[in-house]
Formats: sequence, C-alpha cells, structure tokens
Amino acid sequence: MNGSEAMVRTLLNHGVSVCFANPGTSEMHFVSALDRLPQMRCVLGLFEGVVTGAADGYYRMTRRPAATLLHLGSGLGNGIANLHNAKRARSGIVNIIGEHAQDHIANDAPLTSDIQALARPVSHWVRTCASAVTAPADTAEAVRVASGSPGRVASLILPANASWEDSPAGAVERTHGTRPSPCTASSVVDDVAKALRAAQVRPDQMALLLGGRAMLGEGPRLAAQIAARVGCKLYAETKNARSLRGAGRVNIPQIPYPLNGALEALDDIRLLVLVDAVAPVAFFGYPGKPRFLTHPGCRIETLVSAEEDVESALQALSDAVGGKPGELVYVSDGTQRLAWDAQARPNSQDMGRVLAALLPENAIVVDEAITTGRQLQSGAAAGRPHDWLEITGGAIGYGLPCATGAAVASPGRKVVAIIGDGSAMYTLQSLWTMAREGLDVTVVICANRKYQILQGELAAMGGPPPAANATRMLSLEQPHLDWVKLAEGQGVSGKRVDNMDAFAKALAAGLASGGPNLIEVLL
Repeated sequence: MNGSEAMVRTLLNHGVSVCFANPGTSEMHFVSALDRLPQMRCVLGLFEGVVTGAADGYYRMTRRPAATLLHLGSGLGNGIANLHNAKRARSGIVNIIGEHAQDHIANDAPLTSDIQALARPVSHWVRTCASAVTAPADTAEAVRVASGSPGRVASLILPANASWEDSPAGAVERTHGTRPSPCTASSVVDDVAKALRAAQVRPDQMALLLGGRAMLGEGPRLAAQIAARVGCKLYAETKNARSLRGAGRVNIPQIPYPLNGALEALDDIRLLVLVDAVAPVAFFGYPGKPRFLTHPGCRIETLVSAEEDVESALQALSDAVGGKPGELVYVSDGTQRLAWDAQARPNSQDMGRVLAALLPENAIVVDEAITTGRQLQSGAAAGRPHDWLEITGGAIGYGLPCATGAAVASPGRKVVAIIGDGSAMYTLQSLWTMAREGLDVTVVICANRKYQILQGELAAMGGPPPAANATRMLSLEQPHLDWVKLAEGQGVSGKRVDNMDAFAKALAAGLASGGPNLIEVLL
C-alpha cells in the first residue's frame, strides 16, 4: 500500500472515523485512499473554515478527534480562524495538510509557503512526514496527541511523494489507550478546603469558577454540592466549549461579556477558586479600564489545572468540606413556565423563553448570536435537559460549522444553531454541507442587519459617535442580506419571521422537519 492508504488505515485503527475535507491536487492520492476505505466517513466543506469548525464541533460532542484534509498553506490559512477557536475550546483535531512533493518545494511553485510556520500558532503539535515509511507512525502520534485530556490540535504535513510512494511498514495498529490525567495533589485540595472554610472571608464573597471539562459530566453537580455546603457562589467562564443546561441540571451563571457587567459580578469576590478555568481577564483593553476582572484584593487559587483530572479533584474537595449528593444549588426542577409576548418584535429574552419551551430533551444549541445571544440562556434552566456550545476563541464564523460537526457527531439529536447575520456570512457554505449530509439542524439567523457588537465596542473605546464612514463599516444594509434566498440557493428551506408568535411556530416546524432548515428572524 502507499503512504496515503497506510495513513487512512492508521486513522481508522486509532478510532478516527470521520474526515472533514476540502482537498486539492497534492492530496489526490489521499482522496483515492479514502475512496478505497469506505469505513471513513468523508464530509466535504466548500471552505476550509467550515472543515476546521466542523471538526471542532465534532470533538465537543464526542470527545474524540476527527481528521481534516486541507490543501497546502493556503488551505490551512483559510481554516486558521476556526482552528484558533478549537484550540481555545481544547478540542482534539488531526489536521492532514498537503504539501508539494519534496523535490518540488525548492522550485518555489506558486502555492509554496511555510506551512509549519502557519500551523504552529493554532496547533499544539506540528510535524512534516519525512517519507511514506514514517507517515503511518506520524499519523498514530498525531492521533495520540489529539486524543489527550484536554484535547489538542495536531497538524501533520504530508508531502505529495510521501502520499504516493510505497509504505513498506503498512498501517500502525493501536497498541495503547489514552493516558489518564494526573490527580490534583491532596495538599492542594486541603489548602482550598481550608480557604473556603476560613472565617476571614464571608461565604458570599467566595466563588468557584468552572470552565472546560468542569462544565461536563459530574463536574457541575460536585461543584453545586460544595457551594451548597460552604455557601459560596458558582460562576462559569464567559464562553464555554460545552455546558449542560436545563431542568434537573446545575445551571451555572456565566461571567457577563460586557466589561462593566463582569466587573460588577465579581466586585465582591475575595476568594476565587479556578476549576479547569483561567483567571478572568477583559476580552480587550479599554482606555482607563481594568485589564483583570477580579477585585485587586481577590485571592485566586487553582484547584485543577488543564492537565489534571477534574472530577476527582471536585469529589475530593466536596468530601473535604462535607458536601452531600442530595444538597445542591443552581438546580431547576423544570416546573417554571416562562411566557413571551406573542406579538412582540423578536428579542433575545423572549427567544430564550421560546427555546426553553420547545427544545426537545437532549437537543444541542450552538450559540453565535453575539449581542442577541446575551439573554438567550436566561430561560435555559426552565427547558428540558440540553447542551449549549459557544464560541471560545472570539473568531467569528464558528457557529454554522460547529453545528455541522455536532450534527455529524450526534445523529438522532436535534441541533439548533443561533447565529448573528454578520457572523453567519463568514461560513455561509456550511448550509450546503448540511443539505448534502441531510443534517437535522435548525438555523436561526438573528438579523439586525448591522455589526451591533461593534457599535457597543466603539462606544466602550471612548470614541465619538459614528459618522458616515464608521456607520457604513458597522451596517449590513444597502443591500440587506436575504437569508431565505441564501439558504434556498444552497439547498436549505428558509422562512422569515418578524414577531414572536411567528418565530415560535417556525421553530416548532423546523424541529419537526428532521432536516436542515433556516429561520431568518428580523430583530
């Protein structure tokens, strides 16, 4: 077999069974190998940002890496924004990036570039295959890196000759499992427990800040036991790769995105315990404003780092403070019914209430609604149990690809992607992939026809009110985007609504359709 086939067989042997792809000439032998091995599901994206964002969404739902297939440095460059988001989300991805044949690189053909230099900022591990002989072992190592806890982005560069030449060793079989995460030292747990029980700080001035893996599995419930016992608050990071929401679950409030709201939320906190989270900082530096969100007198302790096992540390801390499984805070029983104004123009709070009423159990919400999304989760605790995925790296254009990957990863589950109209234009091509794959995704486009968030950021930066040039750069009018036509042009049915009653009916119909559909919501 050639190097490509040995690599694909190695991916399959190591549990990687999905490849999101946008290949080019240098990857044609790899494409041919994929054709010979139908066990690998191949999903085409019409733009590399769709490919890398879908791999991110796939990992968030399965905790297993998918492969991507990208064409040279230019293809990688097109996918970098969503690799940045994936790295921030700690998602495991195996990038296979084509390269010129080794004896052609020195000729400086038009597509020649420094692929390693492009890959390093958005990867934890980068390697170029030396030959078809090393390619399968290199592939196995890339999967091992990507499959760790937390997940990592591994980028393997494949020269075309290593792809077509014979690979005498053949595919690499899986010989080992994933190495378990180390446990937090007992002395660290003891120190945090003592701090939480110390008399110097009132319970309402203490908080656990959860992020990453702490938002999954038993993490939120263990944190809720601790909070119930010691009286401290719980916060989640402002944006989370995946969190568990809905009735019967621990619905942890997030630190607000706007700077003033975040400072107000944390102003009274004098002890902040990080649980797979980082010390909160402002998203941007503003003139005359703090860079860190915590009070200068706040003591910050780390219970669990990114490399350590979250649940064992939280269980140990719960045991140390006397937490009990039956005593929890931040849990909704699902009996609350939230009404909305049926005739009102669509707005964030009422849309969140509609979601709470209509989302089926086990649904997946992908949120890139930006300014409109800030109140969407206000009704989440009243809804049926569901998962909520958010943009972690701030590079917009993540939502539609992430929903695509989440739907590929989770057949049988309803996916609702709530996206701002400006953000959705970055990776519009995702709609085509949803149609081709028949994915059960309801896309909600929040159409305010402007970059609303930037209007707020302009004011926060202390600039004058926008004049003609600034207004044109912040507006999506003249012409306005017609999302119904854009969707239909890519094989997805579309509907436009302008009041809450119409939105509720359209969402119910979309969820019942069983296939991709789009709702343009005029705000």
